Amino acid sequence: MDHQHALLLSDLCHKYGQVQLALFRDFLAWKDIRKNWRRSSGSTSPTAHGHAVHTSEIVAVHKTDTSDQTRATKHLQLNPHAFTVFYVRRTTQHQWRCDDVTFYCDNLGLCQHWIQTINDQLATQMTERANHARDHLKTEANLDQYDGVVSVGGDGMFNEILHGLVARTQSEHGIDANRPDAHLAPCSLRIGIIPAGSTDCICFATVGTNDPVTSALHIIVGDSQPMDVSSVHHNDTFLRYSVSLLGYGFYADIQTDSERQRWLGPARYDLSGVKTFLSHNYYEGTVSFVTADDNVGDPRDKEQCRAGCRVCQRKTSLREPRHDDPSHAGKVNETWTDIHGKFIAINAANMSCACPRSPQGLSPAAHLADGTADLILVRKCSRLDFFKHLLRHTNKEDQFDHSFVEVHRVRKFRFQPRHDDPVSLEDLSGPQKQADQGPVCSRVAGCHYGNCGCSHWTCDGEILPHVAIQVSVQCQLIRVFARGIEEKNHHQSPVWLLEAAAHQSAG
Repeated sequence: MDHQHALLLSDLCHKYGQVQLALFRDFLAWKDIRKNWRRSSGSTSPTAHGHAVHTSEIVAVHKTDTSDQTRATKHLQLNPHAFTVFYVRRTTQHQWRCDDVTFYCDNLGLCQHWIQTINDQLATQMTERANHARDHLKTEANLDQYDGVVSVGGDGMFNEILHGLVARTQSEHGIDANRPDAHLAPCSLRIGIIPAGSTDCICFATVGTNDPVTSALHIIVGDSQPMDVSSVHHNDTFLRYSVSLLGYGFYADIQTDSERQRWLGPARYDLSGVKTFLSHNYYEGTVSFVTADDNVGDPRDKEQCRAGCRVCQRKTSLREPRHDDPSHAGKVNETWTDIHGKFIAINAANMSCACPRSPQGLSPAAHLADGTADLILVRKCSRLDFFKHLLRHTNKEDQFDHSFVEVHRVRKFRFQPRHDDPVSLEDLSGPQKQADQGPVCSRVAGCHYGNCGCSHWTCDGEILPHVAIQVSVQCQLIRVFARGIEEKNHHQSPVWLLEAAAHQSAG
């Protein structure tokens, strides 16, 4: 093996004693200090003795908590700072496992220097806070060398990556995302999803399962599925992007109340759901929307979005002029429809929003990439009727076959509440101040339990700071490593293929 120059060389400790650790361009190597490496020549062989790990097979490196040294040996007690390297270890039968080794030193600066230098070689970024992934992709990351970004986590991590990539793309194209009528530039990088959350709605709706191995294989084979993204604005201020569900009323009330019960863990959603159902609040306001008249399909038809969906493929071939076509600006003749009423829930689904608890989702016929959202309006009704509506989320019956439910396939919509009261995000996480208030009421004069004048919007699990919003569906703004849900008979029988080949040969 060719000799390489050591990028970093230090005498450190691990649990078996003192070692000499060296980082090379392609390897991380360490061995017992008693077998000295040649320092004078400035070069050495990383695999001459001891252990060597290829840098491409290092999974991660981070600082290790050494506060509990009660059982440590004396030489480790004298070296209170440590970092751990996680790497691939090969076992029998071509199997890989994750192994780790921890190195100790007496100097915090040296410890941090090793972590930073190894991470520089790995080109990895460990997230340390909420929205860290979003901010890194938005401003710092060098994306030219990548084909995609993989999210390991739940829908929240996916949304961080989505917001970072979309914001970065608009900035590079000089597009003002605060303009509600702006046609956004599509992202060039695909997003992969390895599901590791509680519901993983986005993964379930694009693959049909929450199995991480299946998702990993979709990434490996390089599948590509376009997806619509809704941009949400308040006046001329951008709020968030949505890929699954925008909900006002019932689902937002559940989300808001559950945030106050985080100490309960996942059970808080069930508890908040029961409380919100029993409260039976309704909210008055005006919904305005632009119907997608040119779209193939209807929210109540039986043609669900599947791999190779003809509705989404048609939209791809007839894609609307985007940001790079200035002649399109101001020439769209939009007809807005206004509906005023009292609503228990207003939901806008960019996809079916299917999950294991609701295999058909909130809108079973919604499409992933047709440039529309299904706007579902649930008007004031009895608790029994609303329960019947919720029950249909768990079966295959028509969810919209109720007199108090209507659904529209739209390209844009906006909502104006009767009481336009700004939301304090601090109030959402604090305890309720009055027992006679609904789960989200805090300021509206005259508001009383069971007839609240205010609610919030939940946008893919995040509460928005404004109630009066305008939403525009951006057609096929992103792509994910998926191909859509496959039909069970997607692959033809090998016997049928052989018979067809034999028939062709005979002909």
